[in-house]
Amino acid sequence: MNKFPEGFLWGGATAANQCEGGFSEGGRGLANVDLIPQGSLRREVMNGDRIMLDFEAGFYYPAKHAIDFYHTYKEDIKLFAQMGFKTFRLSIAWSRIFPKGDEETPNEDGLMFYENVFKECKKYGIEPLVTITHFDCPVHLTQTYGAWKNRKMVTFYERLVRVLFTRYKGLVKYWLTFNEINMIMHAPFMAAGLVFEAHEDVMQAKYQAVHHQFVASALATKIGREIDPENKIGCMLAAGQYYPYTSNPEDVFEAHLKNRDNLFFVDVQARGEYPSYALKEMKRLGITLDIHEGDEALLRENTVDFISFSYYSSRTASVDPQLQGSTSGNIFASVKNPYLKASEWGWQIDPLGFRYTMNVLYERYQKPLFVVENGLGAHDEICEDGTINDDYRIEYLKEHIKAMRDAIELDGVDVMGYTSWGCIDLVSASTGEMKKRYGFIYVDLDNQGNGTGKRIKKKSFDWYRDVIASNGAIL
Repeated sequence: MNKFPEGFLWGGATAANQCEGGFSEGGRGLANVDLIPQGSLRREVMNGDRIMLDFEAGFYYPAKHAIDFYHTYKEDIKLFAQMGFKTFRLSIAWSRIFPKGDEETPNEDGLMFYENVFKECKKYGIEPLVTITHFDCPVHLTQTYGAWKNRKMVTFYERLVRVLFTRYKGLVKYWLTFNEINMIMHAPFMAAGLVFEAHEDVMQAKYQAVHHQFVASALATKIGREIDPENKIGCMLAAGQYYPYTSNPEDVFEAHLKNRDNLFFVDVQARGEYPSYALKEMKRLGITLDIHEGDEALLRENTVDFISFSYYSSRTASVDPQLQGSTSGNIFASVKNPYLKASEWGWQIDPLGFRYTMNVLYERYQKPLFVVENGLGAHDEICEDGTINDDYRIEYLKEHIKAMRDAIELDGVDVMGYTSWGCIDLVSASTGEMKKRYGFIYVDLDNQGNGTGKRIKKKSFDWYRDVIASNGAIL
């Protein structure tokens, strides 16, 4: 069969901090992701090594204005509808709903903004797929409480989700609790608003923050089902299996360990308990989690309905120290795989690794999968006639969609839908650039935010429209 299952949810994905802009409009407060500058210090700030809790002179902050989706959402959603989107993945900016994060009463302007966005989607028959927090934490919560290191964050998050599930009942039924929850280990300020003091036990702090997010995610799952039994709530992983660099048993086991480090996050959210290997690892690291009475029952009784994930490339592992970190990726450094080509930004391209990753996730959890990020960041040129011929993007997506089809048809993997990353050009999370473009729709802005903001359809726009119209039969 060439077609995908009936009702397959084709669409595209964005994040509030990479597309909305309007950072100080509608009562919105300041968020961690607003404060990650473009340039040489970006990674230090993302990691929490360089503390930046307010705008500083001499830096450019691309999330402040991004692509101005805050004002152009009607135009943009209309374009998504022209492609035939069945679903649109977007995220909530927490500080639009609770500007500081710890208020008792939500901000009506922020609630109305998202209500209008969801209604605009519904007008075209597009199901919103909503990430509750996509690397988004009000900066006040970092300054006052230490962000997710503090148990009080569970209460603030619970308040947020109660408001969202209640207000948008009937408008939204697909939810993700945290974007790429495993990224907290690799870019903790970006992922969770964490910053670290001198001599702080960073691993202890990260694992405790993760536990608080696990509890918050389980609470959200519980509350979401109580408020609306139609809700489907998933977790979200930055995925991509590690291969061993060689058949040396040490390389094979090193790849196994790295895979396990990632899958740990879904183990807790989908199986409902800490796996034995993770407990052993924390003991070796001298980490003691503050687990409250009732936490374990909450995790056990409120596992997610589905597993969502991002996939851009596979990874490769070796015990040879001279090979470490020789290629780029979605924040993760990896040994370069000599059998794979790479994008302009060094991300290795591996469609079969996509199928492999889906098989691993489905075999391990036996829950439906939802591919919520997959795409190619590339430098697009506008031709003299005004067209943008992004055949390289079409080729990347075509091969990955074929691999997904094989996972479904040949391997029996249950996949709910596919939302390509950056369906409209937006600010790159890893580099803060606009020139690293993913979209079917070009946005006329440069790396410094200069330009008209005009939306221009790329060649891939019509291609993806045909893919959706044929339910994957035409690639």
